[in-house]
Amino acid sequence: MVFDGFRRSFDDLLSRATRPEERRAVVARMKDTLVQAKVGLEDMRDGLEKARRRLAQEERELDTVRRRKTLAEGIQDQQTVHIALKYEQMHAERVNVLRQKVTAQEAEVALAQRDIESMSVELKAALAGTGAQASTPALDPSTEGEDEADQASQLRDEINSLGRARANAEREADAARRLDELKRRMGK
Repeated sequence: MVFDGFRRSFDDLLSRATRPEERRAVVARMKDTLVQAKVGLEDMRDGLEKARRRLAQEERELDTVRRRKTLAEGIQDQQTVHIALKYEQMHAERVNVLRQKVTAQEAEVALAQRDIESMSVELKAALAGTGAQASTPALDPSTEGEDEADQASQLRDEINSLGRARANAEREADAARRLDELKRRMGK
C-alpha cells in the first residue's frame, strides 16, 4: 500500500542521522507519498459511492420483484409467482453481498483516513525537525503568514492536479485502445 513507503521514509529519517540534503529528500518522498495516499483515498471514496449506488439500485429491483410477486399472488398467476420467487432470491443475494461490500469499503475508507491523518502529523513533525521548511512550504506548520486553510488549499490543488493527470492518461489509454480495436476490425 502507498502508506508503506511513507512509513519507511519516516523511519529512515528518525533512525539515522542524515545530512540535511538527505533529510529534505526523505521529507519530499514522504510528502509525495502523502499526496498519493490522499488521491488513493479519493479513489476509495469514489468506489464506495459507486457501491452504495449499486446497492440502492439492487434494493429497488428487489422491491419491484416483491411487489410483482404480491400482485401475481393476488390474481393467482402461479407461473409469474414462480418466476418472481426466482428473481427475488437472486436480488436478495445481490443485496446481501453489496451490503457486505459497502460495509467493508466504509471500514477501509475509515482506516485510510486515520492513516492519512497520522501521516500528516508525522510529516509536520518531520518538517519541523529537519530544516526542510524551505523546500516544502505547503505543509510547513511554522510558516508565517500562511494559515491552515492556505496549506490545505495548496495540498488540495496538488491532489487535483494529480487527479487530472491520471484522468488524462486514462483517456489517452482508452483512445489508443479504441484506435487499436478499430485498426483490428479494419484488418490493418
